[in-house]
Amino acid sequence: MSATTLSTTFGGIAGRDLEVELAQARVADHNADVAADLDERERARRQVRNERRAAEQAGAVAREDARDANGKTRTTRTADYSVELRGVGKQYGERKVLTDFDLSIERGSFVAIVGRSGCGKSTLLRLVAGLEKTSAGVLEKRAEDGRPLGTRIMFQDARLLPWKSVLQNVMLGLPRGARDDARAVLAEVGLLERANDWPAQLSGGQRQRVALARALVHRPQLLLLDEPLGALDALTRIEMHALIERLWREHKFTALLVTHDVHEAVALGDRILLIEEGRIALDQPVPLERPRARASAGFAALEEHVLQRVLKNAPNDDALREEAHDSRDACGAGNAGNAGRFTRPTDVRWAI
Repeated sequence: MSATTLSTTFGGIAGRDLEVELAQARVADHNADVAADLDERERARRQVRNERRAAEQAGAVAREDARDANGKTRTTRTADYSVELRGVGKQYGERKVLTDFDLSIERGSFVAIVGRSGCGKSTLLRLVAGLEKTSAGVLEKRAEDGRPLGTRIMFQDARLLPWKSVLQNVMLGLPRGARDDARAVLAEVGLLERANDWPAQLSGGQRQRVALARALVHRPQLLLLDEPLGALDALTRIEMHALIERLWREHKFTALLVTHDVHEAVALGDRILLIEEGRIALDQPVPLERPRARASAGFAALEEHVLQRVLKNAPNDDALREEAHDSRDACGAGNAGNAGRFTRPTDVRWAI
């Protein structure tokens, strides 16, 4: 019914009142539409501002990350890292163990860390393991899918529970249904037939194999090795080197080894780091083929170079290159595949 009809029916006063009410309703609806439109525009403007601000902040972070300590622009890194430390520091009271420590470990690599006692090797490993917290800086561990990085650590002492069998030690922290997995890992380390034995019945090397199996049964993406072979005899160490390398290649985990044995570092590592006074003093790649030929001239030259650098008697590039040439000549054509691997200056990267 229109306002005119209502006015005719109920009189002029009633019609005027209804016309006023209808006009007010139309104005209210119009104002509501305008307000909603303004709100939508304001929300859109806020979203644009927020996106622009986020982009500016991301750009600032990227520019900051692209600069080193001297303010120079760094080359953008494209490698995939399992572990990354940026400006990490660690101190106990007034004693500084690690200072402004930067390190990136590529996924699937095998990194060996050497250095004198007290230089911070084991402290670094404990920080990466999450057993201690950094005093400064950032330490990041990330899996490929973005989840927390599965990490296990193996110590110099096997740390087996003497009142549990070998199989029970491997299954620590696992449900009963993991028995088959534990037996499979024991088979991988060659101890399946000793599954029901007690730790006291095993040799030192066998106990370390059990400790290795206990770590691997969790299928870690990062395995930390804190001088696990230091107490073993020479032949057992070589056997354990071969076992660790084989399992590393099969399971494709990232490995970080702390050792005092330069020979061990060259035998296992893709990369050797020397830590001195809480900093990386040498970052040495190992361009030797696997399995490593320990009697080759290239192996001997690299081992000598790292050892002399630890002792601070390292030769310069020319001396190392001349040594490699002499070794190649002495080996003759029959060992040409292993000789002369360090004949180019670029084969050795210095960090001192």
